[in-house]
Amino acid sequence: MSITLIGVGEIRQIAESLQLRPTKSLGQNFVIDSNTCQKIVRMAGISGSDHVVEIGPGLGSLTLALLQVSDKVTAIEIDKRLADQLEITARAHGASSEDLKVINADALQVDEVAGKPNKLVANLPYNISVPVLLAFLQKFESITSGIVMVQSEVAERLAAKPGSRIYGVPSAKAAWWADLRLGDSVSRSVFWPVPKVDSSLVKFTRHRPLGDEALRKMTFDLVDRAFGQRRKMLRSIYAELAGGSAQAEQLLTSAGIEPTIRGEALSIDDFLAIARQLDRC
Repeated sequence: MSITLIGVGEIRQIAESLQLRPTKSLGQNFVIDSNTCQKIVRMAGISGSDHVVEIGPGLGSLTLALLQVSDKVTAIEIDKRLADQLEITARAHGASSEDLKVINADALQVDEVAGKPNKLVANLPYNISVPVLLAFLQKFESITSGIVMVQSEVAERLAAKPGSRIYGVPSAKAAWWADLRLGDSVSRSVFWPVPKVDSSLVKFTRHRPLGDEALRKMTFDLVDRAFGQRRKMLRSIYAELAGGSAQAEQLLTSAGIEPTIRGEALSIDDFLAIARQLDRC
């Protein structure tokens, strides 16, 4: 039996049967347009052999579009009503228990997914989109690529490059694990309820690790310090770490970094170079 998609009428019927009132605290803005869901699946490059992990499946529109292509989808849903209903909806639309596994949990608390998923596709809640994406990139090395839908402002920041005024902590940290690029914008009209902000897609492809976990922590601390004081020069920001302004200047020079520039000019590789020098001190 082939997988069929869910229509707007059925979505509203399910929501009514669950007495569902989408909550802002959980970032519940559900995608209700099947064409948009199929477009996301195409852009993610999903094939039948892929094991896809989906975060925040909601009422199942995107889940069913994924199941049309992939033989294995793991969906992580924090709302128990939606998690229980998703399995019922999937079966009613032609999916088997082998096709879909539903985990009722907070995505930020999930440390393991059976079967080593290799793709991530998600309509991420606006309020936790960056922490969730970074957590999954860190925890699941098996995930090689994916696509996430987030608030447009967040999407632009994630995909921003050094030197851009919107380049910052999310841009630098995400680049530790993956190459990210901005995809298409998504109309507000495809959501229920209609959000007050625009949404966009971000595609990512994992690259080789830049360093071990100890170096990552040191590098991320440097990133946090740099963007926590954006207006200051790096030699001033890192003076405390290095033992003084002169030592910080020497540290940066040894790493090949101009001491008087600011954090927004540095790539993640530059921050890593500083961390390596700091590790030698």
